[in-house]
Amino acid sequence: MTSVIANTRFSVLDRSRTREGQDAPEALRETVRLAGRLEALGYHRFWVSEHHSVPGVAGSAPTVLAAAVAAATSTIRVGTGGVMLPNHRPLVVAEQFGVLESLFPGRIDMGIGRSVGFTDGIRRALGADKRDIQNVADFAGRVGELLGWFTGDQGRYPQVHALPAEGLRPEPFVLAMGEGADIAAAAGLPMVVGDLRGQDRMLRAVERYRAGFRPSAWSDRPRVIVAGTVAVAASEEEARRLLMSEAWSMAHSRTHGVFPPLAPAQRIESLTMTAKEREFYESGLRGHVQGTEEQVADALESVIKESGADEVLVTTSTYDRDALLDSFTRPARVAGLGRVPVPHLAG
Repeated sequence: MTSVIANTRFSVLDRSRTREGQDAPEALRETVRLAGRLEALGYHRFWVSEHHSVPGVAGSAPTVLAAAVAAATSTIRVGTGGVMLPNHRPLVVAEQFGVLESLFPGRIDMGIGRSVGFTDGIRRALGADKRDIQNVADFAGRVGELLGWFTGDQGRYPQVHALPAEGLRPEPFVLAMGEGADIAAAAGLPMVVGDLRGQDRMLRAVERYRAGFRPSAWSDRPRVIVAGTVAVAASEEEARRLLMSEAWSMAHSRTHGVFPPLAPAQRIESLTMTAKEREFYESGLRGHVQGTEEQVADALESVIKESGADEVLVTTSTYDRDALLDSFTRPARVAGLGRVPVPHLAG
């Protein structure tokens, strides 16, 4: 362990991915169980995500799921990575996080983003539009309104108050790349940037963010969390196998338009893929932080030094739950988080 890694926080984002032969309710229950295991390992935060009408992802209501996670844990910070503001009214988001912060004071993170649904049908059902993701000014305005509900400074709706949010302080973050970095900087908020595979783009976003950062009531300095897949195992080959399930799901979605549940590596290895499927699949295996503990420690140290990141958010998904927990346990050991590993995720 190096001093660079030892001085960096490590956290996890779980997307509540479904697995072949498993239904969505079980995936959600697994997310709650995983949070408890990661708390025991010493991870700093545990975040959940927002996806709509995606067969392979059970997490569609992040604030509801965050409440379940927070209730099942006691020390780890809990939040969203993130709530997508184009899908919601800022007042409602403020109220939801106000409830979370009231019930679990000092432990709630409010990660917000500007992604919209994958298809026109989903966007219409959500009352959003693909133009929302392109309208930077609209997103910046939504962020400002959301923060204003907590401070009591919003002026768009006189005599309206977000209760119990007003006066409370869940910790806000902006999920950002490119122009999103400008929004985080202007608002004086911490930024979450990914993924680790596109490091040049990531580093440009971090530089842009730091250059434009304005201190605020929420943060007196720029704070950066870098996010991405980190697959760790006893050997390089085992680490590569951890990546196969997600790589195949992505390849299938790119070629068939449907994001499927995670499949076991053994079945994926036996598949006869089309040339296009193989191209996307192999691409999905490349560029992640992966390997043995020593290899991953070297790679993480490089990423942290180059980006100046305050924290690493691990977003790994795979079919084998015990192998996934082992993959989370090994970076915890590399980072010196100093907790006793929990051997099994099931049960």
